[in-house]
Amino acid sequence: MASAAVATPTNSTSSAFHPHANIHAHHTLPARPTPISSGDFDTSHPIEVRKYLRTYGLTPPSVEGFEAQTQRCLALLELKKTPIEKYQYLTSLRATNVDLFYRLLAGNIKEITPLIYTPTVGEACQRWSEIYTQPEGLYLSFSDKGKLASVIQNWPRNVEITVITDGSRILGLGDLGINGMGIPVGKLALYTACAGIRPDATLPLMLDLGTGNKALREDPLYLGSRREKVTPDEEREFLDELMAALTERWPGCVQSYIILCSQCSKLSDLDSIVIQYEDFKNPFPSLERYRDTYTMFNDDIQGTGAVILAGFINAVKTSGIPAKDQRAVFLGAGSAGVGVAKQIVQFFINEGLTEDQARRCFWLVDSKGLVTNDRGDKLAEHKVYFSRDDNNGKQLTNLLDIVNDVKPTILMGLSTIGGAFDAQILTRMAELNDHPIIFPLSNPSSKSECTFEEAVKHTNGRALFASGSPFPSLEFEGKTLTPGQGNNMYVFPGIGLGAILSKAVNVTQDMIYASAEALSTALNEQEVAAGWLYPDIRRIREVSVVVTRGVIRAAPSARRR
Repeated sequence: MASAAVATPTNSTSSAFHPHANIHAHHTLPARPTPISSGDFDTSHPIEVRKYLRTYGLTPPSVEGFEAQTQRCLALLELKKTPIEKYQYLTSLRATNVDLFYRLLAGNIKEITPLIYTPTVGEACQRWSEIYTQPEGLYLSFSDKGKLASVIQNWPRNVEITVITDGSRILGLGDLGINGMGIPVGKLALYTACAGIRPDATLPLMLDLGTGNKALREDPLYLGSRREKVTPDEEREFLDELMAALTERWPGCVQSYIILCSQCSKLSDLDSIVIQYEDFKNPFPSLERYRDTYTMFNDDIQGTGAVILAGFINAVKTSGIPAKDQRAVFLGAGSAGVGVAKQIVQFFINEGLTEDQARRCFWLVDSKGLVTNDRGDKLAEHKVYFSRDDNNGKQLTNLLDIVNDVKPTILMGLSTIGGAFDAQILTRMAELNDHPIIFPLSNPSSKSECTFEEAVKHTNGRALFASGSPFPSLEFEGKTLTPGQGNNMYVFPGIGLGAILSKAVNVTQDMIYASAEALSTALNEQEVAAGWLYPDIRRIREVSVVVTRGVIRAAPSARRR
């Protein structure tokens, strides 16, 4: 095919080269060089492949098996003294040999996940600007407003799924600004390891909307904008533009388009993008604004709710107490706490309770104490649904007093207050219940409301336990007890993959609930016999298949592309 490019004049006096000329309007920019694929230099490639890739002689001559590569990587990991050094090594491996990185991760998921995600990713985010060495995603700044579509065009590959954060509430660590990029990077690595989504079809996306963290703004190494956090109105306008730009770049059928073209035969040729929101300080407005228009979900609200619901379903079965008699105290009434509680409400409704009966099984506790209608302060909108009106004027502020008053069967922690479930509270829960359900869900482990060891010790080994962060197994009265971990990685890979494969226009609440229900059935016979609440994380690929299948079946066929 003949080139349409205009030939560049060779005369040095040409206007094309004159320092004051501006006659380049019709010239195209040179193509950005495409870097050599990081997989080209894999030492497992046969000689024939190396010759084809023209890398023969550029790597050592031995053709290695995967087992030898894995042994070397694990040995190198062992040499690293701290988790953050291990994180940096794995980051470098992903950049230099993506295939080997994912073989290593998928084959050692239990050991390596804590090094690339929680809890190590918390330190990585705190130090992101300090340890930054290479690009790992896309950054969109508020100064790009009005030009987001143009910036997004710089991403060179087709994308099926993106994880977005503004860094304003990273784990339990507060506002970390652009340092929060470690979250989308880690989440999407798990999408590949757990659900098999191609890594080059994923996009880690950081929104640089300023930060309220004064120390970061004054840090000379901080790589983000040194401006205060934008206002909610400014953020909403930015997100409106972003969502439109993402679906323009990787076009899916948004709801308004489906209404106009549901019979269009060309729809099956379009590639949609699934959008996951993560770690926004106030995640509710964006979820409410976009959930019915785009293929999006919020992992903090919906993913957390789903994974905890799955463990909760199994804990309720084990406890022997019917849903109508369950009483749940939630320490923490933020977005995650309310999201989890609302998921459980749906389970109670499915068990035969009315919505009002289900709602009244919950007592939420925030920094001011029990959330009630007559407490005297203006409640955040998301807390109103669970606010109590039966407290008879009592305003309880102490968690132990609330436990004594409510006599709960369930104690959930989403407060990021480390040690909040102390010996007195755990002992009291054991006095009230044969098998108290204790879920300290805050991350990282330093923020967990109690440890597994504390829960076992103070309930005499009878607690039905699941945490947000990993804790080791322990020996108790001659038995090995293994804690459950309500890790979102059990569900979000299946939710994302299910949305991609079903070509869903929206990620509906039915799909989220189906992910939880499917996860609760994914335990094998040995895990059930051992009293586990979640499957062995080493079976995550099998589990993701079960979850994905449930999500696809729940996707409304009438609204697929």
